[in-house]
Amino acid sequence: MNHLDNLGDSTTDDEQGSQTTEDEMPPRQAAAAPPPPPPPAPAPSTGRERPRYELRHTMRGHTDSISAVKFSPDGTLLASCANDRVVKIWSPFTGELIRNLNGHTKGLSDIAWSSDSVHLASASDDTTIRIWEVDTGLTLKTLKGHSSYVFCVNYNNASNLLVSGGCEGEIRIWNVEKGKCVKKILAHLDYVTAVHFNRDASLIVSCSLDGLIRIWNTNNGQCLKTLAESHDAICQHVQFSPNSKYILSTAHDSAIRLWDYQTSRCLKTYVGHTNQKYCIAACFSVTGGKWIISGSEDNKVYLWDLQSREIVQTLEGHTDVVVAVATHPQQNMIASGSIGSDLTIRIWADRGGS
Repeated sequence: MNHLDNLGDSTTDDEQGSQTTEDEMPPRQAAAAPPPPPPPAPAPSTGRERPRYELRHTMRGHTDSISAVKFSPDGTLLASCANDRVVKIWSPFTGELIRNLNGHTKGLSDIAWSSDSVHLASASDDTTIRIWEVDTGLTLKTLKGHSSYVFCVNYNNASNLLVSGGCEGEIRIWNVEKGKCVKKILAHLDYVTAVHFNRDASLIVSCSLDGLIRIWNTNNGQCLKTLAESHDAICQHVQFSPNSKYILSTAHDSAIRLWDYQTSRCLKTYVGHTNQKYCIAACFSVTGGKWIISGSEDNKVYLWDLQSREIVQTLEGHTDVVVAVATHPQQNMIASGSIGSDLTIRIWADRGGS
């Protein structure tokens, strides 16, 4: 059985060794395990059901470049944010705008839902994070502490913690109930462009325009591991897989990489899209087939077979760079958002299933 088949499984992670620091890692040549076999060449998806996504809705309303789109965990809503300072809440099923969340004084780079779909956190160039009550549109808390633009934010699964990354290179961990920063990590030498908790919130993965991916111990802020992309592969987005055993990263060499972070080994590389300038996020799709999904600077959305690395579909319709993608938690549905001359959000659904 292929070790990636259970990417979204709910078995408890074997985290033995994940607390080992870089300095304690045995030298590479002393490893007892045999070298891994070379990765298989991309093969046609014979026997696999290919995705058949079609455009369902095109949503207009943002007046400046869209930076993130996120489905609520219960699947009923889609949130988007943009450089126009507004968070918008949409119905992904009708394409209708439900409400605007207004209050930030500068553009937005990221949003994140709480696990119960009640609250939304937003990260802004005004140096704050706001926690919103989505149903009322009210700001519950404004988190202050970053000294520069806040570029990324995420909740842990329990939604009692938030992690944020700023343009000053800091990672901050926040107590949501108190609205207070409980830990500050001087993490990187450049913009922190993504932060993400693993499933039990014991680890945080971050990446930065300094080219490094780092794994942190949430409790003590210790750096456990650093993964370096090649010099021409400045990483700009990173996240744990649904089962927290792997890390997915995007980089400016137009490649998306799947890492086994315990061995620091890149297992898969997905190519064919264009990403040399913008911070473009990728994500996992596990509701139907196992796909990797990403935007692209050629105005398309790309879907790869996770195992074979073959491009199985491209979604065309946007008229400018697609920087944001998200997958619905239960249904075979994708949201994508674009910048510049486009400014639309598009909802795509697989006609082969719900």
